[in-house]
Amino acid sequence: MKKILLVSSAILFFVAIIYLNNRFGLLSMAGLNGKGLPAKVVKGNLANASGISFIKIDHSKWHSLLNKYVEEDGKVDYDGFINEKDELNNYLEYLSKQLPNNDWSVQEQLAYYINLYNAHTVNLIIQNYPVKSIKEIDGAWTTEFIKIGNKELSLGALEHSILRKMNEPRIHFAINCASGSCPKLLNKAYLPEKLDDQLEEAAHGFINSDNNNIGKKELHLSRIFKWYKNDFLDGDLLQYIKPYTTVIIAPDARIKYKEYDWSLNEKD
Repeated sequence: MKKILLVSSAILFFVAIIYLNNRFGLLSMAGLNGKGLPAKVVKGNLANASGISFIKIDHSKWHSLLNKYVEEDGKVDYDGFINEKDELNNYLEYLSKQLPNNDWSVQEQLAYYINLYNAHTVNLIIQNYPVKSIKEIDGAWTTEFIKIGNKELSLGALEHSILRKMNEPRIHFAINCASGSCPKLLNKAYLPEKLDDQLEEAAHGFINSDNNNIGKKELHLSRIFKWYKNDFLDGDLLQYIKPYTTVIIAPDARIKYKEYDWSLNEKD
């Protein structure tokens, strides 16, 4: 009987691992800890949320680097970033000294965390360059290398334990994993005063990109919609996507998911 229970427990454990792997898109669940950092929840529409904040974070250095080394289609000139790695490190050091708190508006927090994620992802790539895929880097999403004050957290923790908890599904179109099938890295920084418009631009651009094929009767969607399905109107993907497309989607339309391209999103 004990052997049967042990075998059953082991099977359940591995089934759970497989489920979590599929649910969260190959990101290890290890180390997902927000370290107590604040994450305000968007209540209703971000456009209607109060933007009053007692601090203004300066993202101009990051904006300048993005404008120089990221193309309109999201392709990244990593050699260019390497040439200005000191400037990138200065920006990351600056962010590490800005300690988010609940006096920040939800827009200020979101812009800070999104830029923090994207800048550290670019920095991770240039530290290991040349690579063909971020997946070649051990612990890319689980190693705690992002410094905020005296805390350190991982990319996975920043995404799952902070950004996703803020109830703004469009973050999935804003954070970039340096891969071909990721939403493109914008060539401008996210700013709290422009954030709703920027997130809407990112969502519209991604949904109508080659990462998705939307038809009346059948949709071939990015696996982002599979991995994070419940973040989008509690899993009602058809209703979520309808406002972003001119296609009249049938209520019984089928959904299939495309293969994910993990090759590096570098400039040709």
